[in-house]
Amino acid sequence: MSKGILGRKIGMTQIFTEDGNLIPVTVIEAGPCVVVQKKTVETDGYNAIQIGFMERKKAPNKPLHGHFDKAGVKPMKYVREIRVDNPDEYEVGQEIKVEDVFQSGEYVDVTGISKGKGFTGSIKGYGQARGPMSHGSHYHRAPGALGALGPNRVFRGRKLPGRVGGRKVTVQKLEVVKTDNEKNLLLVKGSVPGPKKSVVMVRNTVKSNA
Repeated sequence: MSKGILGRKIGMTQIFTEDGNLIPVTVIEAGPCVVVQKKTVETDGYNAIQIGFMERKKAPNKPLHGHFDKAGVKPMKYVREIRVDNPDEYEVGQEIKVEDVFQSGEYVDVTGISKGKGFTGSIKGYGQARGPMSHGSHYHRAPGALGALGPNRVFRGRKLPGRVGGRKVTVQKLEVVKTDNEKNLLLVKGSVPGPKKSVVMVRNTVKSNA
């Protein structure tokens, strides 16, 4: 069964297990989320629920205002969809907390927007090697020859200077170490994409991703 929750990355820390082992974990403020809409095969062609996270401080535009009014929930800052097997298990306006979705020992996939590094060269962006740094060499950090003598063009996908980061990234199969329903915290083993306070989507790891 597919399940998930929206959250906000708080940062990384370390915890000790009962055996005395040190585990690096990422702390995620997961939920509480509110079900804004249900989608079914009959009406939309697929089964899903739309969840909202963090109440808006500013009033939304008219279309969004009507969307939230129809659901009878407060305007939310972030809204995402999660594919589910049976939308009838949820009700519009229902609050979803972290322990309603995940328990310790489960594995999750975390999706977020990676940290933006700005415009960089190919050495920093892709880890390419530099040229000789002696005075006689005129080739230090340049990307080098682009090849392709026949077509006389640069093929798409070449690792050249450009913007690095700021892309949607998913880290799969992270173990849930601990959950805290009172503080809405989810601790997963390892690192997740994105800077602190960035919004992430946490889904259960399906067998095909294992």
